[in-house]
Amino acid sequence: KEASFLMSGEKCEFYEELHAAYIRKVSRDEESLEFVLTDYLRMSGVYWGLTALALLGRNVREEVDAEEIVRWVWRCQHASGGFGGSEQQDAHMLYTLSALQVLALLEEELPGGEDAARYVASLQNADGSFAGDEWGEVDTRFSYCALSALSLLGRLDLVDTQKAADFILRCQNFDGGFGAVPGAESHAGQIFCCVAALCICGRQKEIDRDLLGWWLAERQCDGGGLNGRPEKQSDVCYSWWNLSSMCMLGCASWIDRGALADFILRCQDEDSGGIADRPGNMPDVFHSFFGIGGLSLLGHSDKVPRPIHPVFALPVDLVDSLALKSTVFDDATSNALFDPLGGPPLQEEVEEDEVVEVVEDEAPR
Repeated sequence: KEASFLMSGEKCEFYEELHAAYIRKVSRDEESLEFVLTDYLRMSGVYWGLTALALLGRNVREEVDAEEIVRWVWRCQHASGGFGGSEQQDAHMLYTLSALQVLALLEEELPGGEDAARYVASLQNADGSFAGDEWGEVDTRFSYCALSALSLLGRLDLVDTQKAADFILRCQNFDGGFGAVPGAESHAGQIFCCVAALCICGRQKEIDRDLLGWWLAERQCDGGGLNGRPEKQSDVCYSWWNLSSMCMLGCASWIDRGALADFILRCQDEDSGGIADRPGNMPDVFHSFFGIGGLSLLGHSDKVPRPIHPVFALPVDLVDSLALKSTVFDDATSNALFDPLGGPPLQEEVEEDEVVEVVEDEAPR
């Protein structure tokens, strides 16, 4: 059937129950073409779905067959310690992080965690970059995945975090953005990975914050949504990639937040649930997660009761319980806590070049 979407100008409700039902449905629909075609990235799909449910305030262990998911995750681990996107899929950095995030969301211990940590550490190159797998492709996405995974495992000591940060900083461009490798085009997805990775390494002060903040703010389109590069259409996923970076940098107030929230809400399917990339398209779990995450960053606690952490992309209370550490600009905390309809920050701003360690009660909410 065709998706049913709210049109611009209509009152935008949030269909929490429909979204939860949609995520449960697609996770069980093993006969669909989409389920078959996405086998290679299923681990990330499970992470997106579980995190979306968690942000909606659901008990994820009760919403899904938690024990079966855990058994499946461990079946996806290879002798190398890395995880594949599904069974029979090669181990890769992307899906290793997703596997660890899934286990964390389900509050599982990590009996194979040391093997996973060694796998991640083995993929760091001499220049500080990380390969995605044994075949050697380098990308700043893999730098973030490696540092986030090792944070979850408590084994950042296995890699050279300063060399990792040095490589990432070499990927910053003249426009303030970051690319996949030095000299590559700036892209909002890469920017999230680079900014978050530098926050984990404690090197975020070396970012040109004003220039990057301007580049990110310029990504807002006429319809209120954000795009990932100049001259592209807006897409719900950038409600996460862009806004999380702006929250870390302390410049989330530089965009029209009410217009962005309205754009996300207009991308909902009001009949079957789920969120699409833009109004008029079919929903999927990827955009449902990032739309819900964007609303969380916008302060919509009435719709998304469990706030998301902008660095680790997990619920803040889970990040606190795991004592995951990162640093952001000190006023990032206040800018992440604002009236989503455009009111002033909830806390008084401080000097922009000060930094604060984000751990437990100091995490942005």
